[in-house]
Amino acid sequence: MEWRIKMADGSSEALAPTEARGCPGIACLALKGLVVGFVMKVWNFLNKAWDLGHSDPRKVIHCLKVGMALTVVSLFYYLRPLYEGVGGNAMWAVMTVVVVFENTIGATLCKSINRICGTFLAGFLAIGIHWIANRSGKEFEPFITGISVFLLASAATFSRFIPSVKTRFDYGAMIFILTFSLVSVSGYRVDQLFHMASQRMSTIVIGTSLCVVITMFICPIWAGEELYMLITRNMDKLANSLDGCVADYFNDSGGFAGSDKESDKKLLGYKCVLGSKGAEESMANFARWEPAHGRFNFRHPWKQYLKIGASMRDCAYCIEALNGCVSSENKVSELTKKHISNIAMKVSSDSSTVIKELAKTMKTMKKSTAIDLLVGEMNYAVLELQEDLKSLPNLFINRQPQLPQESDDCPENNNTKAEAEAVALMDIIPLVTLASLLIEIVARIEGMVGAVEELAELAEFKAAGDRKANQNQTTNKVVPDQHALRRV
Repeated sequence: MEWRIKMADGSSEALAPTEARGCPGIACLALKGLVVGFVMKVWNFLNKAWDLGHSDPRKVIHCLKVGMALTVVSLFYYLRPLYEGVGGNAMWAVMTVVVVFENTIGATLCKSINRICGTFLAGFLAIGIHWIANRSGKEFEPFITGISVFLLASAATFSRFIPSVKTRFDYGAMIFILTFSLVSVSGYRVDQLFHMASQRMSTIVIGTSLCVVITMFICPIWAGEELYMLITRNMDKLANSLDGCVADYFNDSGGFAGSDKESDKKLLGYKCVLGSKGAEESMANFARWEPAHGRFNFRHPWKQYLKIGASMRDCAYCIEALNGCVSSENKVSELTKKHISNIAMKVSSDSSTVIKELAKTMKTMKKSTAIDLLVGEMNYAVLELQEDLKSLPNLFINRQPQLPQESDDCPENNNTKAEAEAVALMDIIPLVTLASLLIEIVARIEGMVGAVEELAELAEFKAAGDRKANQNQTTNKVVPDQHALRRV
C-alpha cells in the first residue's frame, strides 16, 4: 500500500516511505520500554515480598520449615536403605508433607490426624472388601468392588455436607474417598495389595509425624494464641474507633495525635472487626486440635471467643453507622452540638473505657473488679444523655423569635411559624440519630461484657487482687441499676 496526496494543480503524488527508515529505532524503543517495564514489575514485587517478610518474620520461618521437612523426607529417595524399606511409595511421604504442613500447629494437627484416620480407615475397609471379593470368584469380584466404591464414596461425600463434619473432618472424608478408591481399584490388578497398602500407610505416618514434630518444636505458632491476640487487638481498635468517631463529630481537640494517616487508620479500626469473622472461625476450629500450651488448658473454651467476636461485630456495625453520621452532609448548628457535646463525649469515653477494661481482662486472664463500676457509670451517662435530649425542644423554642399566635386572618404568620418548626426539626434529627446510636452501642457493649464474663467463668480466670479491699473502696459510690438503660 502507498499513501498519495493531492497537489494544488489537481495532480496526486505518492508519499515516500520515510517512516520506514525509523522502524528499527521505534522497535528498539519499544523493546527497551518492555524490558524496563518488566524490570520495574519484578522490582516492585521484590519490594512487596520484602515488606511482607519484614512485617511478619514468622512467615519466612514457616517457609524455611516447609523446605526443611521436604528435604528430610526426600532422604527416602536419596538413601537406598530407606528407599528399599518403603519402595516406590516414598513419594507419598513427600505428598503428605506438601498437603499437611500448615502455618499453625492446630491446622497441621487437624490435617495430619484427618489424613491418618482417613487413610487407615479406608485402607482397612478396602482390604476387607478385597478379601471378600476374592472369595466370591472372578465373576463377582469386579461387581462387589464397584458397588462398594459407589456406596462408600457416596456416603462419605454426603457426610461432607453435614456442618459438624465439614467443620472438623472435611479433609479426612476427602482422603477416605481418595484412598479407598485407589486401594480398591488397584487391588483388582495388584497381587500384593496388603504389602502396597502397608507401605503407603507407613509413608503417610512418617510424613505427618515429621510435619508435627517440626511445626511444634521449631518456632511454634499456636492457632489458639493467634485467636486470643486477634480478639484483644480488635477490642482496642473498637475502643479507638468509638472515641475517634465522636471526637471527630464534635470537632474535639483531644482527638488522635499524630499524622492524618495514622488518625484515619485508628478511626477505621472497626473495619478490622467486621472482616475478621472468617479468621476467627478458622482459628477456633484449629485451636480445638491443639494440646495444652502456655496459659491455655486442653479443654479451653475456644467457642466462647466466637461469641465475643460476634458481640464485637454487633458493636462495630453501630460504629460504622456512627461514622456515617460524622461524614453526613446534614450538618447541625454548633449551638445544638454544644448542648449535648459534653455528655455525648462522656458516654463515648465511658464506653471505650469499658471495652479497654474487657481487653485488659482478656490480656491478663484475670477477672476485673472494676467492670461493674465502669458499666454503671456508662449507663448513668446514658441516662444523662437522654435527659439532655428531652430538653432539646425547649432549647429551640427559646431560640425562636416571638411570633403572633395562629390566626385565620394572618396566614403569613402561620407559615412563618411552620417553617421555623421545620428548620428546628431538621436541626434536631441528625443529633438525635447520633445519640440513638450511642445508646445502642452502650447496649451492645453490655453484650460484650456478658460474653467476656462467661469466658472468665468457663476458663476459670483468676481474681485480680483482694476482692474485699476493692469492695470497701466501691461501697461508698452509688452505681445506677444496669437495667435502667432505656432506648430513645
